[in-house]
Amino acid sequence: MRSRDLWQALSARRYLLSAWPWRATAYLVTGAVAGAATLVGLAVALVVGGALTVVLVGLPLLVLTALAGIPLARLERRRLRLIDRAPAPARPVRQPPATGPWPWLITRLRERATWRELGHALLFALVLWPLDALAVALALGAPLHLAATPLVMATAGGGEEAKVLKQWTVTTWPAASGVAVLGLLLLALGGYALGLAAGVRAELARVLVGVPGEGDPEARVVELTRSRARLVDAFEAERRRIERDLHDGAQQRLVALTMALGLARLDAPPGPLADQLAKAHGEAGRALEELRELIHGIHPKVLADYGLPAAVADAADRSAVPVDVALELPGRLPRAVEAAAYFVVCEALANVGRHSGADRAEVTGGHRDGRLLLRVRDDGRGGADVAAGSGLTGLADRVSVLDGRLSLSSPPGGPTLLSVEIPCEWTERSG
Repeated sequence: MRSRDLWQALSARRYLLSAWPWRATAYLVTGAVAGAATLVGLAVALVVGGALTVVLVGLPLLVLTALAGIPLARLERRRLRLIDRAPAPARPVRQPPATGPWPWLITRLRERATWRELGHALLFALVLWPLDALAVALALGAPLHLAATPLVMATAGGGEEAKVLKQWTVTTWPAASGVAVLGLLLLALGGYALGLAAGVRAELARVLVGVPGEGDPEARVVELTRSRARLVDAFEAERRRIERDLHDGAQQRLVALTMALGLARLDAPPGPLADQLAKAHGEAGRALEELRELIHGIHPKVLADYGLPAAVADAADRSAVPVDVALELPGRLPRAVEAAAYFVVCEALANVGRHSGADRAEVTGGHRDGRLLLRVRDDGRGGADVAAGSGLTGLADRVSVLDGRLSLSSPPGGPTLLSVEIPCEWTERSG
């Protein structure tokens, strides 16, 4: 994206009379100052961090030095406002899977934008700021020195001579006036030169720290991932809302209806009316049980309150096949991850009970290397196929939305092993 305001101003007739030469100068001068400060800061951090690595104290400092490009990129995007009124938004980055400094640090170190911004910081500190300073010195310093020749001759030279750029001497007033006129002409040209230098410099900054173009594949992938995550969160929020409405609304009304029918049944005299009330009371009780099962299937309360291990243990207790559970998770995971993992386990255990002919099943797993690992195994006849309408295809799609993977191994004769891996980190939710 080009710095449209500056390029348009350069082509205008009144460019030198506008504020744009001053804005371009301010952009280059602040770049020189910020670049010099960045060079000093990086040098001090690297020297101190390298010296302290012997006692391991310097390692965190060196890691934090790798993030130095993030605040500098934020400053650079603000400085771009000097020559382009259009904002320069940051490149889209992944959101940490959990709150806290450690998930944030891991996410930032895995982001390509972090290393791109670090490269910009190094280029800024070693190459760009000297060029900014040189452009200002050549475009402003030299012409102003030439334009001030008569003043220098009248003050420092006693009216007899003046040194011009410390290279040659002017001894007459006409010559001094000519040099001053030359300096003013060069100053006007320098205004355009500063605009060009600032515009080119801004284009490079936008490439390194600004938002990529619409056709950038990296941006499209990041935005697609973020949109999928938003859809999953919205889906889970809607599931919880439906579960809450059913639990607090329809279920409570059905409970009241069942109690009313029970009381009416007790008060009714024996006869056809009592028989009808008994039948209605039984139907209401069965409807209440079905509604409770439906609510449990939408979003079980044990999952929301106690987490994945408790919910999996509850599903194992309700399974038609005996299930051994060995799932160790010392903390809570993101809600979307817990929900996806729970429903995968439930669907797998349902398939074991309906199709496998197994005598026993087991659910094992844990959290290692930033990933939730789940294994559902049974000793049944095998031959299961995800694509054969087992209900796991939709769950595989749901796991893939979370950047996870679902795989199935079920040779004829068994055993059947369903594996799930979902990248995630801990959250600060209490159990």
